[in-house]
Amino acid sequence: MSLTVISQTELRNLGASDLKISALGLGTWQFSKGNGFVGGFWPVLEKQEIEEIIQISLRGGINWFDTAEAYGRGKSEEALADVLNGLGDEAKDALIATKWWPALRTAKSIRQTINQRLQSLKGREIDLYMVHQPFSFSSATAEMNEMAVLLKEGKINHVGVSNFNEKKMREAHLALKRQGFPLVSNQMKYSLLDRRIEKNGVLDAAKELGITIIAYSPLEQGILTGKFHKKPELIKNITGPRKLASGFKTSALQRTQPLIDLLDNLAQEYNVSASQIALNWTIHFHGDTIVAIPGATKKHHAEENIGTLTFRLSDKHLAEIDKVSKEVSVR
Repeated sequence: MSLTVISQTELRNLGASDLKISALGLGTWQFSKGNGFVGGFWPVLEKQEIEEIIQISLRGGINWFDTAEAYGRGKSEEALADVLNGLGDEAKDALIATKWWPALRTAKSIRQTINQRLQSLKGREIDLYMVHQPFSFSSATAEMNEMAVLLKEGKINHVGVSNFNEKKMREAHLALKRQGFPLVSNQMKYSLLDRRIEKNGVLDAAKELGITIIAYSPLEQGILTGKFHKKPELIKNITGPRKLASGFKTSALQRTQPLIDLLDNLAQEYNVSASQIALNWTIHFHGDTIVAIPGATKKHHAEENIGTLTFRLSDKHLAEIDKVSKEVSVR
């Protein structure tokens, strides 16, 4: 077959901004150091392990990292910043996206807590600041008005949201537009096994408004690697409540087997891995609209991620994966 090889990492604009990002970022939920409820989803990583993962990512062309206040109550932000600062010039242009946690708070908390975020990031800039969830005691408009103040003060560089449905995303977009700024992103769960944003209006609205979709869980907690289909006994070794996800059930593994088989076949044809095929589809099927933030808890996960950026699936194979995915994915 004719393989499209990408010799240099292609960068995209983040939404309607002039900020250039790689089609893959690195999700850093797993840097939570076991703190808080969400930190318990992952094994505790040592600083050296985190440094290796970040360094491999940077050297492979990933130029941005996604974290959040809720990831270990700031421990992920701190771990990320420590490593980036320690790498010196190698990481001087690395970009950071982080998120404000809205539960049981009002929009005023966005400005009240921004110094905590900056302190956790130890001198790094907040290139993208997002509202982590659509629920708080305030409206999306009020939240965006607070974000606009931070933009004007230079404390953050761009604004996004996360898990916002079409209606709330449009509201946030309009509120920021009135203040003279674009809403650049909406971080949503999206993968070959969960394509709900294609049906509920979020993706169409994002394309219309020039908003980048940041796909989290693009490998469905590892399910799209195929390793759990081949060795279901590995599921019992998963740390924390992640193992309770519906995709790990026997019936779900059986339903999704045809997709895994296709990914495996294409992996052999392209001389890559099944996970790289899945990620490559995610960042190319809808043009430049969708970028993805796979995580990495081991060096080889980071190496897998960056390998995704070295090739491009053919239009024929993008369509073939699309067809099988729709037959087995969440609707």
